[in-house]
Amino acid sequence: MTRRTAPFIGPQGEELSIARRWHIRRWIVGAIALAAVLWFVSIFVFSDRIRWERVGEYLFYEHILNGVVATIWISLAATVLGLVLGVLFAIMKLAKNPVLKWIAEAYIWFFRGTPVLVQLIFWFNLALLLPYVTLKIPFTSIGMRWDTNSLISGDTAAILGLGLNLSAYFAETVRAGIMAVDRGQTEAAKAGGMTSSQTMRIIVLPQALKIIIPPTANEFISMLKTTSLIVVVAGNDLMTNASNIYKQNNLVIELLIVCSIWYMFMTAIATYLQSLLEKRFGADRVRAIRGTSIGQRMLDAATGAIRLPVRNGGKGAR
Repeated sequence: MTRRTAPFIGPQGEELSIARRWHIRRWIVGAIALAAVLWFVSIFVFSDRIRWERVGEYLFYEHILNGVVATIWISLAATVLGLVLGVLFAIMKLAKNPVLKWIAEAYIWFFRGTPVLVQLIFWFNLALLLPYVTLKIPFTSIGMRWDTNSLISGDTAAILGLGLNLSAYFAETVRAGIMAVDRGQTEAAKAGGMTSSQTMRIIVLPQALKIIIPPTANEFISMLKTTSLIVVVAGNDLMTNASNIYKQNNLVIELLIVCSIWYMFMTAIATYLQSLLEKRFGADRVRAIRGTSIGQRMLDAATGAIRLPVRNGGKGAR
């Protein structure tokens, strides 16, 4: 509802101005809330226990910048790993083969049911369970062998732990995107001679990705902050590098403020990129992929309405 700003015209043709209504209670509540926020911020800004000059000194410190780069790299790698495995297990869960379906359900249940911190520590200490990783041709001595301690570093454990955990959530997101594609297209593709794998790869997945990509950006933003848990496995991320510094100079609060500034900056950039994705793969495209619902079709049939085709990505008219 829009507010009228143009004056009314009186019976004699004169202009009658619109009296602006003052909402006193809104101003009072707003003033109280603003005062509370300013008081809370002043506790930190004017505190003599925080050395702000050291915050500025460490904001662009070499080890901090290296941690920022490592954080972005780990987040990207874990998100890609999670998305690839999520697509795989989503297809397995939708498969008619009961074995594949049970394996996918067990995988999703396990990784969604255990905390990320536990998974990170498990992968970092994999050498306790598997001292060596061996690949060889069965029934021969031809193969390769690696020491697990050398193979699984802190960053590797972080990518495995975060990526595998994320894949369980991505599997459900991908499954919902696949199910949102009109089943009639799958039946038409099979009627045209396509196999199930061809139908999934050529027809279903390209359309489902338009629904899957926007929530994937949400998971990436969350991943940027979840990487702070890598501190328990001694990786090279932002939080780990900052903790190594404040353990030496005891500037705990100052280094945590530096970390918070960088996390907020990375989140802001990722949020902006997410907004571009949402514009590109918006609600109109989701509705176009899902098609008209059964309830809407019944309503159209009952009322005699005619739905015009969607043109240039716009909304349909009647």
